[in-house]
Amino acid sequence: MKTIKNIINFIMFVTGTALVILALFSLLFKVEINFVPTIFEIFAANIVIILGLFLRMKFEIRSIILEYLIDISYIIAVLVVFGLIFDWYSSISIWLLVIMAVVIYIFATIITLTMMKNDAKELNKLLQKHHENQGDNAS
Repeated sequence: MKTIKNIINFIMFVTGTALVILALFSLLFKVEINFVPTIFEIFAANIVIILGLFLRMKFEIRSIILEYLIDISYIIAVLVVFGLIFDWYSSISIWLLVIMAVVIYIFATIITLTMMKNDAKELNKLLQKHHENQGDNAS
């Protein structure tokens, strides 16, 4: 059950991030984008991306660099296909889409690593507290 909640949270996080970055690119590069349909298109693309990444995580890849390359290649492939299906390239170039994908991936990776580091710190504190309690009980 926790995995489904994590997947849904991650989809919402990435979709929100993607929309903010798309809005920034729209302002910076003076691109007109019809946002209402695009929101649902991005949401659908993110569902496919996140589910694919969670499926990929089921397989161990020993090289972290290869893992990141596979992940980013998959993300770009999904975005290129969705871009073709929904005609995103009439508003935004494929290179901007690729850059946005890489920026979002890096941002999500940093957030995930930060959360994992915080979780590890909390676990270590709990373990230390447990060991201290075990020591008190032994006396």
